[in-house]
Amino acid sequence: MDGVLIDSEPLWKISMEEVFASLGSKLLKKDFEKTVGLRIDEVIHFWNKHENWGVVDENQIAEKIISKMEILISQNANALDGVCETLDFLKQQKVKIGLATSSSSRLIDIVLRELKIQHYFHVACSAETENYGKPHPAVYLKVAEKLEVNPSKCLVIEDSYNGVIAGLAARMKVVCIPEKTHIINSKLKLADFSFDSMSDFYLEIKNN
Repeated sequence: MDGVLIDSEPLWKISMEEVFASLGSKLLKKDFEKTVGLRIDEVIHFWNKHENWGVVDENQIAEKIISKMEILISQNANALDGVCETLDFLKQQKVKIGLATSSSSRLIDIVLRELKIQHYFHVACSAETENYGKPHPAVYLKVAEKLEVNPSKCLVIEDSYNGVIAGLAARMKVVCIPEKTHIINSKLKLADFSFDSMSDFYLEIKNN
């Protein structure tokens, strides 16, 4: 969802910077990229160990970040180029569409609502309900199960290394559309297909 449907990565950075600053941590852009694609609880746990925050309530920290994200998304919700065209085309072709994200269910709801794209999705699942988040394939397998589609017949669109690995581990075909503001991870080449933008992906499936 983040970095694929909506340009929310900059919003995550703002939210995390604000909350982390209250804990005495100042992270660089490259630092934030280390945890792209992970669940928020995993992100907080990673940085707690890295920054030695000590005895803190990680759930409370996560709640502050999510609450900030709800506000920012409601004020700055913009679908990435090509997203609406792609979803509309797939719906016309009667393709089942599912959403598998590391973001919380609360953020799924607000993103789909603000972008006005709820009607395209047959299923939307958050990795927060799974024992493990991405790069574990659990959330992708859950979506495939709910769609009643064999995982091998599914096509994943991802922007992060953790997401690409999750899709491959689920034995799905993976399209990688790297988030433009991130340093390109050479491991993204593990994806089956790669495009510079969702618009390019849309043109490919429309014309072939």
